Amino acid sequence: MAQFLIVARDGTDADALARRMAARPAHLDGIKDLVAKGALISGGALLGGDGKMADSYALCEFPSRVELDAWLARDPYVTLCVWRQIDITPIRIAVRDGKMSP
Repeated sequence: MAQFLIVARDGTDADALARRMAARPAHLDGIKDLVAKGALISGGALLGGDGKMADSYALCEFPSRVELDAWLARDPYVTLCVWRQIDITPIRIAVRDGKMSP
């Protein structure tokens, strides 16, 4: 399985936080299956200087980049224009669930 770090940047316009909050329930509902399968290892919001949710990060594991891209293409944060820039970096996780990986 391929592992990835995703850093997704929200828009910076005046409606960005409202767009995020409106899409959030559908986004969280949509990742439940990924969490159950163990594909989404960790994820959450990055906070802006004001302490409000501004961007996102995820550590995930997919069979390939193709499957990762397919998930992103249908995620509400993408389809509803919350995330405006998505940086994806292949990684190798060394510590997971408090245990060292080989």
